[in-house]
Amino acid sequence: MYRITKEFHFSASHQLSHLPADHQCARLHGHNYIVEVELAATDLDENGFVRDYHDLAPLKRYIDGSFDHRHLNDVLGHDRVTSECLARHFYAWCKERLPETSAVRVSETPKTWAEYRP
Repeated sequence: MYRITKEFHFSASHQLSHLPADHQCARLHGHNYIVEVELAATDLDENGFVRDYHDLAPLKRYIDGSFDHRHLNDVLGHDRVTSECLARHFYAWCKERLPETSAVRVSETPKTWAEYRP
């Protein structure tokens, strides 16, 4: 199996208001997010690629236009905007456009990652 990954970055705020009031994530706060998309294939295409990295440009435009410097609760329309939720959201978006999508990871901090892989 061949695998490729590409990282995308954005900054945004969110609030997990369903958590207890004394939980730090219940307060409005922000992160510098990293989204890592993984694509996989058993065979390479005629150019020797799983997928040309240039084909991921629409994801960059989607992230920049809809997520960067936004309040994620408003973008996704609910109050449980966790890294896990974002990983699943970006996976679904990518899988619809890039069938080779095999996983998406999202980081809120340099030491934490959440992954969605069906």
